[in-house]
Amino acid sequence: MTSTLQKFIHSLDLRALPRVLQIQSGIYCQGPIYETLGNECSLSTEEVIKVIGFKINKLVASICENNEVSQFSAKVELPLNFPGFYKVVADKTPYASIEEIATKISIGPTRFGHPAFYSAKDIKLANFTIKRNEQITFNSVEEVHGMMAVNCVVVRNNQAHSFTLPFSQEGEFYECEDDQIYTLKEIAEWKIPKCRNRIVKLSNTLHMWDSSSPLPENFDGCLILMPIYKVQAVMKFRKDIVHILSDLDVEVKDVTDCYDISSFLQPLSLEDIFERTSKEFPVVAEIMEGPSGSQKPYSLLSTGKEIVIYKKYQAARVLASEMRSDSSKRHYLIPMSYKGKFKRRPREFPTAYDLEIARSEKEHLHVVATKAFISPHKELFSVSVGDQFLVQQCQTSEVLYEGRKKLIDVLACEQILSDSYKKVLLPMYMEGGFVEVIHDKKQYHLSEICKEFHLPFNVKVSVRDLSIEKDVLAAAPGLQLEEEITDSYLLISSASSPVESWEIPVYRLNMLVHLLSKDVQTVVPPVTRTTVEEVSQEEYYMLRRYENLTLHPPPRPPKKPT
Repeated sequence: MTSTLQKFIHSLDLRALPRVLQIQSGIYCQGPIYETLGNECSLSTEEVIKVIGFKINKLVASICENNEVSQFSAKVELPLNFPGFYKVVADKTPYASIEEIATKISIGPTRFGHPAFYSAKDIKLANFTIKRNEQITFNSVEEVHGMMAVNCVVVRNNQAHSFTLPFSQEGEFYECEDDQIYTLKEIAEWKIPKCRNRIVKLSNTLHMWDSSSPLPENFDGCLILMPIYKVQAVMKFRKDIVHILSDLDVEVKDVTDCYDISSFLQPLSLEDIFERTSKEFPVVAEIMEGPSGSQKPYSLLSTGKEIVIYKKYQAARVLASEMRSDSSKRHYLIPMSYKGKFKRRPREFPTAYDLEIARSEKEHLHVVATKAFISPHKELFSVSVGDQFLVQQCQTSEVLYEGRKKLIDVLACEQILSDSYKKVLLPMYMEGGFVEVIHDKKQYHLSEICKEFHLPFNVKVSVRDLSIEKDVLAAAPGLQLEEEITDSYLLISSASSPVESWEIPVYRLNMLVHLLSKDVQTVVPPVTRTTVEEVSQEEYYMLRRYENLTLHPPPRPPKKPT
């Protein structure tokens, strides 16, 4: 069946990729050159392309009145970073089955991927009945006993009830009203259903309107959004990836079932390469689409270049952030092979409980109070700004509370006086402020810090790594080494001049390659060069979130007695 490219992509499930399309007709049917996003491609009638991916590139918006496009409304293009926050208007058209919801609505691990629906009628399960109009939250999709199903939750009387609904469950399901606010980018990634319109309402007006804004001044109404996709495709006689916008005026036909898909080059992501068994390495690959960047190793990864991929493995990194008070702080992943040296910088501790976590057997933790604290118990010490302490250990102490004796957790310290020391007890719940006093002038390698101290740990580069062309860490005013993580890497080198090898991250580098049937000249990789990887704010939070899933959080600090 023939359809426009826009309609086909808007109805296509990512899980159905790849798809082979034949160009049927359009203004490009005579075979002209169409240049899009830096890639030239000829889309002639009868030509076939293999679609390997797509994502929303921008949104076309129309002003909406009574859930319909206003007849006086011009369509305007909105980039995904267009400012403002929006509320999603619930779709009034029902869904006929759980399968329809799961294939048209994004369901995923983040809070954005938990859509909520209600059923127009009661649904009786084996040991639970979902009442009509009761909100059902969809959390994830999985296979249960060979059948696809959705994991759901219903909250009733402040108690959550979990259950699964099979794809085969039919009914009349409506979207629930959503009181959350989203950016346009979040709506594009999670809240636009397949084959349906999405209406949103501007939740807050733009702080400053100017004449370049595509929306009317003081606009606070509803918009109907239509996504325009950037389509990744492979053409039969090309070795690179072409990008086509879905609003290109062509008609296409899906011919996947009657076409030999192996006749196209097979693009592989780094994740695909990493899934291969260790015995299948080393391999030679040609880059079909590489990352941008002029520094090594990114300069080795431009389109058309050949690389040797020697092996896959897990490697340790230390996640570090610049010590800045503003929002422009940068984040880095530092390999254990980093050859620079660090000097310690003072740490700050907001509570006495943080002092207990940071203390070590190796040395006494010496701190200065930056905030006063008056103890409600005569048995415990009141702190003045400037008081200095050596932290000893956690213990319990008996205090008099409302005429009764009570045991509470305290931190034993020695107060440093001008010519002596005084033993004092600080309540563990104490909310104060302390700054570390550093006596240690030693310079440390990264591996020594991870072995001898608890992270997080504050440092500054004292000797830069001379093996790195530009050591970005040396310019930082200070760094907080936050935690040690393990990540997935591939070891690669240039195929034409394998004089050095590089580690490239599997999950943070957007790159496509295809494998070549060439023998690897040298099975043993050349010397590995050190790279400090800068990560974006979004990647930083993802790294911390996934790493912290495997860690048990420390117990909450004790509360002040009431």
